[in-house]
Parts: sequence; C-alpha cells; structure tokens
Amino acid sequence: MEPQSQNLKTAPSLTLGRFHISEDYGFLLPNPLKELPDHYRPWMEIANRLPHLIGSHQLRAQVNEMPLLNCQFLTGYREQRLAHLVLSFITMGYVWQDGEAQPKEVLPRTLALPLVEVSRNLGLPPILLHSDVVLANWATRNPGRKNPGFVSYFVIRDVHIYYPIYGAKEGVNLNTSSKITVPRSFLSTHSENIGADPWKSGGESLRGFILVTVLVEKAAVPGIKALVQAVNAVLLPSPDSLLQALQQLRLSIQDITRSLGQMHVVFWNLSLDSWTSTKAVLSTDYVDPDIFYAVIRIFFSGWKDNPAMPAGLLYEGVSKEPLHYSGASAAQSTVLHAFDEFLGVRHSKESADFLHRMRDYMPPSHRAFIEEIHSAPSLRDHILSSGNSQLLTAYNQCVEALAALRSYHLAMVTKYLITAAPKAKGRKTSHLPGPPQALEERGTGGTAVVRFLKSVRDKTIEAILHQSG
Repeated sequence: MEPQSQNLKTAPSLTLGRFHISEDYGFLLPNPLKELPDHYRPWMEIANRLPHLIGSHQLRAQVNEMPLLNCQFLTGYREQRLAHLVLSFITMGYVWQDGEAQPKEVLPRTLALPLVEVSRNLGLPPILLHSDVVLANWATRNPGRKNPGFVSYFVIRDVHIYYPIYGAKEGVNLNTSSKITVPRSFLSTHSENIGADPWKSGGESLRGFILVTVLVEKAAVPGIKALVQAVNAVLLPSPDSLLQALQQLRLSIQDITRSLGQMHVVFWNLSLDSWTSTKAVLSTDYVDPDIFYAVIRIFFSGWKDNPAMPAGLLYEGVSKEPLHYSGASAAQSTVLHAFDEFLGVRHSKESADFLHRMRDYMPPSHRAFIEEIHSAPSLRDHILSSGNSQLLTAYNQCVEALAALRSYHLAMVTKYLITAAPKAKGRKTSHLPGPPQALEERGTGGTAVVRFLKSVRDKTIEAILHQSG
C-alpha cells in the first residue's frame, strides 16, 4: 500500500515526486521508522535478538511460540515497510538457522500470515528484499542538530543501520574522507581473530556490506536527478540542459563505483570519545570475503532456483503448495535498471529476463519509474539525429562509466564469491560454519552470477554510439 500516485499520463514532465523518489535520498526510504506499535512487540523482541537466537539455534523455537498478529494496527506506509523488514529478516533466520543442509521448508502461520499480509499491502513479495536490507534500513544521525555526536547505532556518514542479522548495534562512522571511526571492541573482527562465536564477526562484515550498499544508493541520487533533467531536456528540446545532465550522470556513476570500492579497502580509525580524536589507521577488508561467503550469504538466499530448496517454501495458512521467491540481490536496486533504460542499453534475452523478473521485487512506484523511462523518447535516437558531437561524447562517457562500474562489480564478485569458495572448502578447522554449496557460483537471486555480470557489462559496451558519416 504505497502512497497514491497522480495519473502519470496527465503529468507534463518527468518528476521524482510522482514516483515517491526523494530529491535528497533517491530510492532510499526517507526517515524510515525503527519501532513498531506496542501491539507488535513480540516481533520486535525477536528481531532485536536475532544474532543471539540464530547463534544459539533458538530462533525457530521462539518463532513457533510467537502469537499470531495481523497487520490491522499498522498505520501508514513506513510502519508497513518496517513490518516487512522485521518479518522478512526473521523469516530468513528461521529458514537458514541451521545452514543449507537443514533448511526449514515450512514457514509457521504465525510468521507466514502477517508477512504475506503486509507484503500484499505493499505490493512486494514475502521474502527479504533489497528494499528491506538497504532502502528501509537506515536513518539520519540526530537530524537537525549542529553537532550530533556519537550514537549507539551503526553509522555511515550521517546514517546508521538498524537490523543487521548478526551483531549488536554499535556506533561506527564513515565520514566524507572515507575513514571509519570505531569503538575498541570493533578492532578484533578479522577472520584470523575469530573466536568461538562467529556470529559477532559475521555482524561486522554484514554491517559493512549494508553500509556500502546504502552509500551506493546515496551516490546514485545526483544521477537519478540528472536522468530526470535529461528526459525533460529531450522533450523540450534543450541541448544545453541535456549536455549538463549527461555530464552529471557520468560523475554520479563514477561516484557509485568509488562507493562500491569501500567494500574492501577502507581505513579503520580508533575513536574513544569523539569523532575527532587521535586515530590509529589500518587498511583492511571492511567486508571480510571469507565471512561473507561462509556466514552471511546464505541468509540472503531465497527459495527459487536454489538447489538447497528445490521444492520452495510452504507458507503455512497461505497456500497449499510451496512458493518460490528469489533472495535479496543487487539486481533489485532500481538504479541501474533506470540508467539502462535511459541510455538504451539492451541486454541478452537471458539477462533481460532475469532483470525484468527482479523488477517484481521492487516497490511498485520504483517499477513505474523504470517503465516511464522506457516509454520516453529514445535518447540514442535524439543524439544521433541532432548531429551534436558534444552530446554524443557526453553520452558515450556515461556508457563507458557504466561499463567500468560493471567491470568493477564483476571484480568484487570474483573476490567475494569465486575466490572465497575454494578457500572456504579448504578450511580444515575453523569456528565458521560450513560454506554453502548449493549456490556456490550463483548469486543470491539465483542467477549464474559471473556469466550474468560479464554479459551485462559487454552489452553495456556495445551501446557506445558512433557518429555516421
């Protein structure tokens, strides 16, 4: 149940507000809530104890004792989004608590019924999504205060993460110079220092994974705004406005690549009492590849195209047959879908089919935004017919930046998936759980990830324009 949109066909130009996209935060949900009404305290109590309950293998027992609550006391869109986030996090923990060898294939009605109800209200599938893990899982740090100070949540620049699957809520700051300020307790989180409880270390890398993904979404905001400006410039037409928009889009795509790079090379700084104290610097992987592969990844995995759950998941009280849904995936982010449609990048049938299916996992208004871009006049045709060499160069620079982003993403996946897999297999003794096998070379969305990423990168390169004559 998203806020009502006006009739799109009567609007004279493309605007972000028509699709509930924030001028400041893009596809991130502005001011997401962190608490539900007291009626839903049983959900919140379990969600806030997920690290302990998963690590102690008590989550399933707690969920089985959970009262059946419906969604009638959820008021407003943000409460619905938070409920979806909480229930879907609990669902992933319930299914995968004991690893891929022993997944639960039946979701109890006390969890299945409210999850499906709130999902139908929102127009979303009943599974953990990118729109949960990232878009609705952050908040501004003490908004409006001149000196917000240190807070007890996971902070990224001016935001913090609420519901990582693992690890307690602690303060971490990533400021504009790409340095992270962390309490002392966060310094022993690398794989060689893992003790008997891997869940806490999993929490550090999971928070890092979410952190960087939020930064990617935030870095995309100027590009989204530039895209809107460009579409309207084509309609006018206004060559100067279009050129300016294309130049801004290129810069935004390059910023996205830099933000993604913070996944694995950042600087850790020790801060005791303030944001500006003396710092001890250490270069490290902010998201540990071994932990991501062996601990975190399975909790983003779904029950479609997953050999570990070939029959799917039975949502008790909802359907007599198991249902199949893909897990949370970067392909569910609206950003690159919008850029592809605007730039006219056309993917192979296999890749395009997967990407179009991922749109069903986006908030409906974000899907509508992509469709509006798709129905707009062709940017490529406009540039070619204009004969404007500046526009052609600016367009090609956008395409090249997008291809470079996809090449970098491919390198990251190679590090965190392909390279990590044999290392995980070869680990003889470790406190980490056994590495997942079913999706060994597949993404959490179920696709053959390396082949897919190479294909979308190569098709992006093919979109480069050449002036005829």
